[in-house]
Amino acid sequence: MTTQQAKAPSASLQEVNASVPLPKNASFWRRLLTFAGPAYMVSVGYMDPGNWSTDLQGGAQFGYTLIWVLVMSNLMAVLLQPLSARLGIVTGKDLAQACRDYYPKPVAIALWVLCEIAIAACDLAEVLGSAVGLKLIFGIPILAGVLITSLDVLLLLGLQRIGIRKMEALILMLVFTIGACFIVEIFLAKPDWGGVAGGFIPTRLSGEALFISVGIIGATVMPHNLYLHSALVQTRQVGKTEEDKRQACKFNLIDSVVALNCAFFVNAAILVLAAAAFNRTGHTEVGKLEEAHSLLAPLLGTAVAGFAFALALLCSGQSSTLTGTLAGQIVMEGFLNLRIPPWLRRLVTRCLAIGPAALVIWIQGDSGVDSLLVLSQVALSLQLPFAVIPLIQFTGDRTKMGVFASSTFFKIVAWITATVILSLNAFLIYQVITGTNENPPAEPLWVTAPYLFWLLLVPVLAGTLTLLVWLILSPWYKRMRGEKAAFTADQSLPAAPAENYRRVGVALEVGPADEMTLRHATALATRNKSSLVLMHVVEGVAAQVFGNAAEDREASQDKAYLEQLAAKLREQGYEVGVRVGYGDPAIELPKLVAECGLDLLIIGSHGHGPVFDLLRGSTVDPVRHRVSIPVLVIRS
Repeated sequence: MTTQQAKAPSASLQEVNASVPLPKNASFWRRLLTFAGPAYMVSVGYMDPGNWSTDLQGGAQFGYTLIWVLVMSNLMAVLLQPLSARLGIVTGKDLAQACRDYYPKPVAIALWVLCEIAIAACDLAEVLGSAVGLKLIFGIPILAGVLITSLDVLLLLGLQRIGIRKMEALILMLVFTIGACFIVEIFLAKPDWGGVAGGFIPTRLSGEALFISVGIIGATVMPHNLYLHSALVQTRQVGKTEEDKRQACKFNLIDSVVALNCAFFVNAAILVLAAAAFNRTGHTEVGKLEEAHSLLAPLLGTAVAGFAFALALLCSGQSSTLTGTLAGQIVMEGFLNLRIPPWLRRLVTRCLAIGPAALVIWIQGDSGVDSLLVLSQVALSLQLPFAVIPLIQFTGDRTKMGVFASSTFFKIVAWITATVILSLNAFLIYQVITGTNENPPAEPLWVTAPYLFWLLLVPVLAGTLTLLVWLILSPWYKRMRGEKAAFTADQSLPAAPAENYRRVGVALEVGPADEMTLRHATALATRNKSSLVLMHVVEGVAAQVFGNAAEDREASQDKAYLEQLAAKLREQGYEVGVRVGYGDPAIELPKLVAECGLDLLIIGSHGHGPVFDLLRGSTVDPVRHRVSIPVLVIRS
């Protein structure tokens, strides 16, 4: 028999959590290879099809001048992703679980909704990119390609069954394929390396350049990647000592820097390719993936350019859909502690992406794909602060991270990063509302669309601004009130005080399972010096009809059974009482709990499944929802 703790939070990515053993007394390179993997899975989100659209538009319209935006985005990623990994290693929680444990439930729910919107926007880009890649290579219509991408749910389930390392190997192969394709593209494009070097110098952003730059940041530093990384690092069997965690943080930092710089190379290659092939030849309006594919071959003089572009796009879409689906699982489980079958979780996550993509293509046709891709990346950037700010706060708090808390220098750099993201977002929103993002400037939004502005946009902006201010100020407010952290670095939980369980009820079913239930009850009573109340509900026909007036053979035998048990326990020195109810146990047991003034209820569980619950009835769940005291469930 085992006890079950109600609503105990499950481990992050429970199917593969701590599934990769770490070699002992191995060389530096052997240990590094063992830790390598999570950051490469995260890195595919930094080179997904959403990045392609923003990078293509940036390079085609502005040449090499926005390379510095990519550099800034990559530096942000190199700062934030290791923080996410450190949170997962040190606390044993992913970012979603940490938010659920630390923030009040309404705030956690609001963050979950925002994160689901971001994941839907990200998945939208990945699904559309895969569909475009299938069309370019195999001629499959985009709508059919969108539906085909739903099959990656089955692929992900199969990969997880054979282990996380096999999945990491597949993702790494796709990443190398993408990189190889763009090495070929850059060789064929022959960019102006002087112009490339000049693109590292920051320039003023406004209008369309700002819109694309915010999209680049949103497409590069993706909020769901912060949740994903904090969970993936927990697939390694990291020890509990400070030295074990320190070593894990060091190797994951190396893994992150290498992987994210590979992603930067891909993003920079796309922008440089667009600048060299399109901006230099006057095709500054190129922003569509299909249009870029069709122009590459004639502009670069070989069909290899078009094929490499399409192959890299397909690999990018498929690899990012796998990791995006995993991120959806982590967010749903982490924020809601919602346990549903893995196939159902992934099916729901994928439908959230396929549904909007299919609808847009059905209504607008293929022409709406690329504009939707860029818009999805801007939406990601607008949601980014709601993941970045909690991450910075958690990893900088010594009550949660202990000696692994961020230093003052890193906290300052992290907050500067958050400030840059917030400032760019605020400037973009201001330009969109006032119409100054267009050339020539348009009328303000409250003039052109007053109902949309006052009834939808203003309440949404007010709500998100209020949440943002609350997130920033809440740690100081909690410290002023003297509140303690909801979780700590060692994940230790305070022991329940023994004096709370002075009077313990023991629900018996008059059967073989009662022996195990009584063993747990007497053990607890011995330790806590508790008095016991043996309880049973008579369920016969007479009891159902006449209640406590029923005196049939069943009721008499059940009473005698309880009295015999009580007498034996009294002989052993226990203080024991007996209470009998009549009718439905799910209704009568909570009444007996209230009448007896119990502090704890111990109840047995058959452990059968939902089919037998329908046939025989279920008692445990209804009872625990109708009482206000702790319920200890003993599985028989």
